[in-house]
Amino acid sequence: QVTLVESGGGLVQAGGSLRLSCAAAGRIFSIDAMGWYRQAPGKQRELVAVITIGRSTNYADSVKGRFTISRGGGKNTVYLQMNSLKPEDTGVYYCNANGVKYYNGDSAMTLNGSWGQGTQVTVSS
Repeated sequence: QVTLVESGGGLVQAGGSLRLSCAAAGRIFSIDAMGWYRQAPGKQRELVAVITIGRSTNYADSVKGRFTISRGGGKNTVYLQMNSLKPEDTGVYYCNANGVKYYNGDSAMTLNGSWGQGTQVTVSS
């Protein structure tokens, strides 16, 4: 009943920029927090950035000052502006949502741990 769809990944040279987008679809009336995680080959998935419904943000130390997370006006979308990209930023980027409040029929439900399918980001040196 709730799906997250990412877009915006691709191949870029070191120092370049990319903007990722994630849209949550379904009969959603609010989302407490949305974020981005990434997974490099052979490594565990790690938090990149998260933003709450109140627009509080938190970033991994490795991306502070280079990446900016924001939410769309409709609050069911989240963006990740990535500047000054480095080869170590390469990986599959996943959108995540927690506290997704939506309607299932006439019932209000809350979903945690919703994930998108991922989008590949490759930064060449």
